[in-house]
Amino acid sequence: MQERNDRIVETDIPARLDSLRWSPFHTRVVTALGITWILDGLEVTLAGALSGALKDSPTLQFSNLDIGVAGSAYLVGAVLGALGFGWLTDRIGRKKLFFATLTLYLVATAATALSWDLASFALFRFFTGAGIGGEYTAINSTIQELVPARYRGWTDLTINGSFWIGAALGAGGSIVLLDPHVIDPELGWRLAFLTGAILGLVVFVMRLWIPESPRWLMVHGRPEEAARIVAGIERRAVRDPGQPAGGVWPVIELRMRSHTPLREVARTLFKVYRKRSLVGLALMTAQAFFYNAIFFTYALVLSTFFNIPADQIGWYLLPFAASNFLGPLLLGRLFDTVGRRAMIAFTYGISGILLAITGYLFAAGVLTAQTQMIAWMVIFFFASPAASAAYLTVSETFPLEVRALAIAVFYCVGTAIGGVAGPALFGALIDSGSRDSVFIGYCFGSALMVAAALIGWRFGIAAERRPLESVASPLAAVESR
Repeated sequence: MQERNDRIVETDIPARLDSLRWSPFHTRVVTALGITWILDGLEVTLAGALSGALKDSPTLQFSNLDIGVAGSAYLVGAVLGALGFGWLTDRIGRKKLFFATLTLYLVATAATALSWDLASFALFRFFTGAGIGGEYTAINSTIQELVPARYRGWTDLTINGSFWIGAALGAGGSIVLLDPHVIDPELGWRLAFLTGAILGLVVFVMRLWIPESPRWLMVHGRPEEAARIVAGIERRAVRDPGQPAGGVWPVIELRMRSHTPLREVARTLFKVYRKRSLVGLALMTAQAFFYNAIFFTYALVLSTFFNIPADQIGWYLLPFAASNFLGPLLLGRLFDTVGRRAMIAFTYGISGILLAITGYLFAAGVLTAQTQMIAWMVIFFFASPAASAAYLTVSETFPLEVRALAIAVFYCVGTAIGGVAGPALFGALIDSGSRDSVFIGYCFGSALMVAAALIGWRFGIAAERRPLESVASPLAAVESR
């Protein structure tokens, strides 16, 4: 790194980070940071799997609509948390924020176990969601900026897919904690929420050694600290043999800045990169409605239309979670080889088509609880990498200085449009007792996914195996445009 004057530096940090092979350092990073999605999966699954217990609770006595409202409160919190913490992540750094957001999550999810009515439960779920939403922005940014380019797609999809490890933990835990022969269900659902806080404490300790993003530091006036961190990573990692010898790396010239004004953020997102913004919004909105509407109310469908007891819901969620994790794990590498645009179009399109077919069979009364579960497994094998690709697309196609806020904005808008209304809407549709009404909701979700597939194919960016700085040049780059 060479400093030309007090405001401009030449740095080879991006090239050095992308030249590394996968190492134990990268494994530790994605484990300590990527576990966020396990926590989110745990929270979302518990809310669904415990719905029967919450309805039967002598203290809470929730209706189906109350369950939907609580689910929407969680998502509203996630939206606002992502937006507020996303702005702070770009302004004061990745590391400070992923500790702040995890702390908020820990306190809120523990408080949920002490809920005494709908208002308190919804409030605590709101703050739990705020912590998780903030995690999305800080964690996605950090992982994108530390993982070498050739691993970025598969890594990001697999990490986002780990949501379903948390879902499996939540489903398995609910089987035990809601079994009246093992524990009083009124105590069981409270202990279930406490498991999230316990897991969060372990994650807090794991994150203590994670460094700040060198890419963020090199722009925000701390290039020497960035260089020290990269040198430390290089001592623990192996250089890819295809990289240049002799320590000669491509450099980039950057003009130091303390922060990026919101006016410049808005100009970047909605003028300079407006086509990329359209793609991000379409992908986020479609997957948010698809997932939140269906998954938040899956337990209600099982109990209302198939008469599955509350303590048996977890058995139907476990194979569903397994399919959702296997999708990104097995298809993820194709996003780095076949390419982003083709795989996004395929996974979104096939998910939407299969949902419409399944919805028709559900409305016709053809499906049993078991065949409905199998249908969801097939659909979400493709929908899971599609949803993960939305986060990948938003986090890698915008400049470094606005990356976290871009994630927040499109997560916020997409979830507000497609996710917050979904659980409440489907809760009301299910309460009607009409399969045809639920089918209409499924058709709407199907249409959103197919539309997103077409937009992704037409306007998507071929970002596979490319350095972040070549996909979207930093705003601080000298003569970047």
